[in-house]
Amino acid sequence: MKNLETMEQFEALKNDGKHIFLFTAGWCPDCRVIEPVLPEIESKYSDYEFVSVDRDDFIDLCIQLDVFGIPSFVAFENGKELGRFVSKNRKTQSEIENFIEGLA
Repeated sequence: MKNLETMEQFEALKNDGKHIFLFTAGWCPDCRVIEPVLPEIESKYSDYEFVSVDRDDFIDLCIQLDVFGIPSFVAFENGKELGRFVSKNRKTQSEIENFIEGLA
């Protein structure tokens, strides 16, 4: 999973192709819980490019997208938001996969 480095990169990725942005932080215990299953989820849904967004580095982006809890996922395709799985609650692999399967 690539890490978001700039807002310009976010805009470019958001507007070109299918991306799922994972909002996370180093201090977030619920984010650490899902880390081991992320490679499997990425390979299972390879039509999406997954991008990790550190909420502490991109707090303004979180505010702009109304992401106030982590871990959270926001999916875009060619500039259009496809869906979001945004809450402060711990997420399971099956919940994340159900979210991705419901995107269209």
